Amino acid sequence: MANENKLQAVIAHAKEYGFVFPSSEIYDGLGAVYDYGQWGAELKKNLKDYWWRWMTQTNDKNIVGIDSAIFMHPQVWKASGHVDNFSDPMIDNKDSKKRYRVDHLIEGFIEELKRKAFEKIRGKSEDSLLDEGHIVSVADEDVIKDENYLKAIQLEKDLDKLIAADDFAGLKQLIEDNKIACSVSKTVNWTDVRQFNLMFSTEVGSVAEESSKIYLRPETAQGIFVNFLNVQKTARMKIPFGIAQIGKAFRNEIVARGFIFRMREFEQMEMQFFVRPGTQKEWYEYWKAERLKWHLDLGIDPAKYRYHDHVKLAHYADAACDIEFDFPMGFKELEGIHSRTDFDLKSHQELSKKKMQYFDADVDPETGKAYGNYIPYVIETSIGLDRAFLAVLSEAYEEEDLSTEEKQDSRAVLKLSPKIAPIKLAVLPLMKKDGLPEVATELMAECRKHFKCFYEEKDAIGKRYRRMDAIGTPFCVTIDHQSKEDGTVTIRHRDSMAQERVHMSEVANIVKAAVSY
Repeated sequence: MANENKLQAVIAHAKEYGFVFPSSEIYDGLGAVYDYGQWGAELKKNLKDYWWRWMTQTNDKNIVGIDSAIFMHPQVWKASGHVDNFSDPMIDNKDSKKRYRVDHLIEGFIEELKRKAFEKIRGKSEDSLLDEGHIVSVADEDVIKDENYLKAIQLEKDLDKLIAADDFAGLKQLIEDNKIACSVSKTVNWTDVRQFNLMFSTEVGSVAEESSKIYLRPETAQGIFVNFLNVQKTARMKIPFGIAQIGKAFRNEIVARGFIFRMREFEQMEMQFFVRPGTQKEWYEYWKAERLKWHLDLGIDPAKYRYHDHVKLAHYADAACDIEFDFPMGFKELEGIHSRTDFDLKSHQELSKKKMQYFDADVDPETGKAYGNYIPYVIETSIGLDRAFLAVLSEAYEEEDLSTEEKQDSRAVLKLSPKIAPIKLAVLPLMKKDGLPEVATELMAECRKHFKCFYEEKDAIGKRYRRMDAIGTPFCVTIDHQSKEDGTVTIRHRDSMAQERVHMSEVANIVKAAVSY
C-alpha cells in the first residue's frame, strides 16, 4: 500500500472502529483537534501506563512522577524563554490568504523535486524510496545524479543554514528564487517572513478589570522545573535523579496536519533528569540509547527508527536529537532528547529570586572536597503521546488477502503488541443458548480481574473474529458444547489466526504471559 493511501486508510479505520473521531464532528469539526473513542482511549492509556511504569517503576535510575497544573504563573513562561522565543517563521500568500510555516513549505518543494527525479529515472513514483537513505540503499546511481535530486539536496543544506541563522530575508529569497508556489492560488505572491508565537493566551480572574493574562502551557517541562526542590526535598532525592510527567499541552500551530501528528491540543510524556554539571554529555548519550530501547520493546522493526541531530539548537540546549519514526508521511520526529544545561533552573532562580540549588555532599575525587551547592544540569526526554499512538497504529495496520480457490476473503487487522492492545481477550460463546453464555460469563469473571476483556455473542463466529482483528485483540476464546463437557476452549491467535484447544483454567495465564511488560 502506497504511503499516502495508507495514512488515509488508517484515518478511516480509526474512525470506523472507535479509535479517533474528529472533535465536534456534528458541527463540522474543529481544525487539528480530535477525540479519542472507546478503543483509542484504551490504547492511549496503555501507552501511558507502559511509559509510566518503565520510567518510575522498572527503571533503576531513581525517577519519580508528578502531575503539575496546566495554568502556571505568567512569569514561568518569561523565565523559560517562551514569551520571547517560542515562535516559528511563517509566510502568507497574498492571493489565497493561506498561511504556511516556512520550513514546511520549502520541505514540501524538496520532496516534490525528489519525486520528480525518481519518476524521471524509474518512470513511476514510489514514496517509500524518496528518502535519501532509502534511495542510496537501492544503489540507484541515476536517481541521485539527477539534476532535480541534486537541487533538492542543495536546498536542504540552504534551508538548514538559513533556519540556523534566523535569516528571514534569505528564506523568502529562497522561496522566490525557486518559484515555490502556494498550493491553493498557484502563485508566488508572498508576504515577508515573520515570527508567530505559538502560545495560547487567556485571562484569569472573575472580573474583567481584575483579570490578568496567562498562558495555556505549551509544554509540561516547566511544571517539573518549578517543582524541582519540592520533589527533591520531600522525596529525599539524590542527584542524579529524574522527575517524570504526563500531561496536556497546547500550541497554536500555524499549520496543523498529518491527522493526530500535529495538533493544537496534545499530550506529552516527559522526563527531566537532573545531573551534576560536567556529566551531561555522558547522560545525554545514555538516555538516547535507553529511549530507543523503549520503542523497540514494542516489537516494531528497528529500521522504522533513526536518530536525527539538530542543526539549530534551542536557546536552552548544548546538544539535542530526535528519535524519528517512519510514519506514512515519511520520517518525522517522535521523541526528543535534549541536554538542557542549567538554563531552566537558573532562569527561574534569577526571575523568582528563589534559590534553585542542590547541595551535593559527595566528594570530588580530583579536589577531595564536597561538590557543594550548584544548579544541576538537565537531560530531557520528551515524547508526544499522540505521535506514539499514530506510530503504533499505522505500523500495526495491515490489509490481508485471505482468498482461496474456493472463495474471496480479506481482513483489516491491527497487529498491536499485546502489551498495549486495547482489549487483551475476547470471550465468544458459539451460541446464545445451551448454557454456553453461562460458561463464557464464568471465564470472563476470572479473566477480567487481570486484564481488559470483551464479551460478544452476536453474529457468526467468523464475523466476530474479524471485528476483534480490526481493533487489535490478540486472543479470542470460543466456548462450544465441548467446553461444557471437558472444560476446554478454543483459543485463537490474532496474527497467525492459528487455533488451539486448551483447558479453560489455562487461558488467563496464556494471556498474562503475552501482555506482561
